[in-house]
Amino acid sequence: MPQPTHIQESLSMPVAGRYDVIVVGGGASGTVAAIAAARTGARTLLIERGGCLGGAATANLVAQWVAFFHGETRVVGGIPYELAERVQAAGGSDGFHRYVMGEAAGTPFPLRVLPFNPETVKWVLDGAVNEAGVDVLLHTTFARALLQEGAITGVTVETVQGRLAWLAPVVVDASGDALVCASAGVPSKNDVGDRQPCTLSFRLSNVDVPRFKAVPSDRRRALVLGGLQRGELFWESLSFVSTPGGTDAICLMSRIQDIDALNARDASRAEQEGRRQIASIVRFLQREIPGFENAILADVAERVGVRETRRIEGRYTLNEDDIMQARSFEDAIALGAGPMDRHQPGGTGIRLYAPPAPFEIPLRALLPVNVEGLLVCGRTLSATREAMAGARHMATSMAMGQAVGTLGAIAAASGRNPSSVPAREVQQSLEKAQALFRRAQLASQGQPA
Repeated sequence: MPQPTHIQESLSMPVAGRYDVIVVGGGASGTVAAIAAARTGARTLLIERGGCLGGAATANLVAQWVAFFHGETRVVGGIPYELAERVQAAGGSDGFHRYVMGEAAGTPFPLRVLPFNPETVKWVLDGAVNEAGVDVLLHTTFARALLQEGAITGVTVETVQGRLAWLAPVVVDASGDALVCASAGVPSKNDVGDRQPCTLSFRLSNVDVPRFKAVPSDRRRALVLGGLQRGELFWESLSFVSTPGGTDAICLMSRIQDIDALNARDASRAEQEGRRQIASIVRFLQREIPGFENAILADVAERVGVRETRRIEGRYTLNEDDIMQARSFEDAIALGAGPMDRHQPGGTGIRLYAPPAPFEIPLRALLPVNVEGLLVCGRTLSATREAMAGARHMATSMAMGQAVGTLGAIAAASGRNPSSVPAREVQQSLEKAQALFRRAQLASQGQPA
């Protein structure tokens, strides 16, 4: 008897509530989008599949925010910078530091970052969304988009209570994987077979960080190349973040190839392969790297970090020329800083280079085609692969989040579709919140633009 290939499903589920704005994904961009929407007057629901907010910064242990600065020029303000200050005030960070990416790979790239203790960031974000009046559902998985006559009307989710429906005229897809967009029928590109590798991060305690930093960079590179040749390391990296106190190192050193993170089997294999690599990396560090002799494995990230999956089609697609030529857009709602950071699929290298100036993110790149009421931010924006490499950093993603959260609240309050709200109206609201920096403004203040 032939086995069925499809099963017909019919569900009747309760409408659990109604909101003005629903944000799907509680990472850096989604959390800021929810705060912005609530502060602009919208009843807001934030849905997150994990047990904490912060996304890559917390659940993935990528313990630093990148792209607040282009060189020495700050290009992101508003809620993102407020959160950076809150984390510092809570003792979770000792401020912005100069950090060198790609040093062990022989392509050193200095930039200013905010390293932090991810555990502090978790409760700082909890406090920020609660103060704003955002309703939060953790351990809640997006199921599908609800549509009516080409417009989104809400979402269904899976919870410990079963499947529930939540209704809203505006939904923000901050899932990173464009889950809402895919369910709603938004066209996208899926670069299966040529995706950047994934990384599973981990934390080591009892590390002598000053001793490690005293090792010359050429010696570090030689040690890394030796580890690669022996199969103990998996890419040209000795990348780690030192949290306040100077005795912990959060390491971004695994490199998991040939993963389609939209495939359940691949996603499961990535977690297992990441842990296998970590076991080898830790042994290498303890044996070979000064300062790590007495290191103890203290934590492995809750989930593997994914650099790219779907790329949606928006009303504008940001491209590499837009970034590298510093093109201006009338509907610009955020500035990005880079770096352009693309990891080589199937290899051990990384392509790392700087935009010549802060670059603009147009609002149209956050508006998917075909579906009204649906907005995106963070890694879900409409961009080419090359442009995504420069625009996916967390500070830039948070700036996008503030823009779409603001737009969603304005649209819901006025009964308009988000696409009908003039960009200038959003820009004025962002300017009032000190969240929109412009290149001309930076230049007039004597800062390089």
